[in-house]
Amino acid sequence: MTAAALTEPTRRPLLRRLRPLGGGPLFTAAVLLLAALVLVAVLAPLLSPYDPEAVDLLSPLAGSSAGHLLGTDQSGRDVLSRLLYGSRTGLLGPLLVVGLSTVLGILLGTVAGWRGGWVDTVLSRLLDLVFSVPGLLLAIMFVAVSGPGLTAPVIAMSVAYTPYVGRLVRGLAQQEKARPYLESYRVQGWSGWTICLRHLLPNIAPTVLAQSAINFGYALMDLAGLSFLGFGAQPPAADWGAMINEGETALQQGAMLPALAPSACIVLAVVAFGIVGEGIADRLARRER
Repeated sequence: MTAAALTEPTRRPLLRRLRPLGGGPLFTAAVLLLAALVLVAVLAPLLSPYDPEAVDLLSPLAGSSAGHLLGTDQSGRDVLSRLLYGSRTGLLGPLLVVGLSTVLGILLGTVAGWRGGWVDTVLSRLLDLVFSVPGLLLAIMFVAVSGPGLTAPVIAMSVAYTPYVGRLVRGLAQQEKARPYLESYRVQGWSGWTICLRHLLPNIAPTVLAQSAINFGYALMDLAGLSFLGFGAQPPAADWGAMINEGETALQQGAMLPALAPSACIVLAVVAFGIVGEGIADRLARRER
């Protein structure tokens, strides 16, 4: 056994797989945190000690105890149980927003970048028009028309986030279109859609993935803000943003956990998604140098 083999640190298989994506312990910690959040959301019914909507008017704003690790809210509901169930709406809403906006953005951006000409001009102006409207304002307009709930904000935020992906994909498609390898496929008689699906989209997918990870954090924050304002998930459903709203009165009475716990979850999730997205983007930038 050589000296290099003796001194080389041993890495765990999981960490070795994560390292090529972004590298660094901070990136790995962020990925593990997001994996834990997803696991909690999936296993919420098994992990929750109580029904998140069970009201106990005899124990309002109870402090931390063996029975209630994070205490109770003003209605006597277990904060930990509501926090665990809130991860479901907290992650599902942004997932739908990012999924819909990414699909629409890829479609519009690819068509604009590949076709060029008047098609590019029309689609680019359309994306600019949508981009000029604040996402929260658009969501409030949708809610005013269809009523409060999670559906209207998800649709509105999906429309609002589409330009972020569309303009990115348009620029990437224009860059890839100018490269010789795509021109060779066109000379061979391949159709534009075949070239885009088999070669262009796979080459730009990592960059789009990095942008989608960052968008996930922003969407989570925006949807939580809408729930806080009363336009998103409605009581008694457990939602992190709605829990902060409900915890305002608890803060005035000296109970911090009903509002502080969901706030911490939102901050950690948003920061983790940002780190993952930036890590992937940095890795791609180093690879292209």
